[in-house]
Amino acid sequence: MGKGAAVVGTAVVVCAAAAAAVGVAVVVSRRSRRRREAEDERKRKSAAVLEEVEKAMSTPTALLRGIADAMVEEMERGLRADPHAPVKMLISYVDNLPTGDEHGLFYALDLGGTNFRVIRVQLGGREKRVVKQEYKEVSIPPHLMVGTSTELFDFIAAELEKFVRTEGEDFHLPDGKKRELGFTFSFPVHQTSISSGTLIKWTKGFCINGTVGEDVVAELSRAMERQGLDMKVTALVNDTVGTLAGGRYVDNDVVAAVILGTGTNAAYVEHANAIPKWNGTLPRSGNMVINMEWGNFRSDKLPTSEYDKALDFESLNPGEQLYEKMISGMYLGEIVRRILLKLAHDASLFGDVVPPKLEQLFVLRTPDMSAMHHDTSHDLKHLGAKLKDILGVPDTSLEARYITLHVCDLVAERGARLAAAGIYGILKKLGKDKLPNDFSQQRTVVAMDGGLYEHYKKFSACLETTLTDLLGEEAASSVVVKLANDGSGIGAALLAASHSQYAEAA
Repeated sequence: MGKGAAVVGTAVVVCAAAAAAVGVAVVVSRRSRRRREAEDERKRKSAAVLEEVEKAMSTPTALLRGIADAMVEEMERGLRADPHAPVKMLISYVDNLPTGDEHGLFYALDLGGTNFRVIRVQLGGREKRVVKQEYKEVSIPPHLMVGTSTELFDFIAAELEKFVRTEGEDFHLPDGKKRELGFTFSFPVHQTSISSGTLIKWTKGFCINGTVGEDVVAELSRAMERQGLDMKVTALVNDTVGTLAGGRYVDNDVVAAVILGTGTNAAYVEHANAIPKWNGTLPRSGNMVINMEWGNFRSDKLPTSEYDKALDFESLNPGEQLYEKMISGMYLGEIVRRILLKLAHDASLFGDVVPPKLEQLFVLRTPDMSAMHHDTSHDLKHLGAKLKDILGVPDTSLEARYITLHVCDLVAERGARLAAAGIYGILKKLGKDKLPNDFSQQRTVVAMDGGLYEHYKKFSACLETTLTDLLGEEAASSVVVKLANDGSGIGAALLAASHSQYAEAA
């Protein structure tokens, strides 16, 4: 009996152990199934977010053609002085672009942010072109950005006077002539002539009393007089017009300039008789440079996502600069951040906890986005390192890295294609979107400037490919898009030369 009972007991124990093992296996199986289900749900949510982004940011060629047509319509409204036109089409009063024949010593002052540059060039005519060029960059002390107009312009004039004193033997000012200056002033101005314009408002962190509504050239001229500096401002331009002038000096076929950097703008050469709001005598050249201020372009055709709407609503200028907010370097990285934040919240892209840094506005800058987008390593290790440095995510999955790369691609591609549609619109307005009727070999050149276009290679390559697609192979063969680096600086000096008070006598 004892032996039989022991056998039965052992059997019971074995059965219990087996039952327990089955129970553990069932629990493990359930946990594993729940994990798989949770992972499947996470992937489903991630795919749903990405699908929504892809749909919202889609830019088929037919849509881009419609956007280009809308751009042309807004350009025409601006040229008619329609008060409701978002694209203002400002008359620059630049009717003489550089030809290459300019001679002499000219200065430029480039004021557009927390730094300014003073530049001098010695021009040697068509043969020698730019004989010598020198510049100095100066930081503006923070207290002067919120001080008085007199303090700011006195500081600028004092630095300009110091720079003039370092003029070497390679620079020659003919006897009896005044030094002349081109003034690049990249703030909103109501221009009243080639060498005068009243400030509409300060931007970029400046808040200075007593300048709004005043002529900025007169302010600078009075400051130069106080410094004993005998110099005349002969051209007031914005940076895009300067880029156009610099591009034309190098290549006579340049008809437009586009800046794609932190912000964006475009300028082009219009026929003066196609500007209904022009009331003066038609310029002898028959042409006038138009500063479009195209960043404020808007159209219901623009592919706007929930991320764009939220960014605009939370911005310092809601309802304004909508085109700029979709294509410029200030905003592309921020749009990517907002999409990644949605993925982190809805689909746990970076794990169960949303990285706190991902909640910070503008923590992801467009140069960082570009660096991630250009990672060609098989495991995207450079992209992963950026996410660690910027967002504080110590270990991202390969899937998360590839999703981040895809988001960068979607945002950059949309921006580049929309920028190309804008350029195509300008070419359509000028009748340069088709081959010349006489089948001549006339080139049409668009000068480009700005860090986004210059350094974000996938962006610029996509822009150029899209423009070719819009134009068609035949018309595209006569259109050239090329970098005109630092056009705004030397461009102002060149415009000082082409609008020199001594040009008639030359």
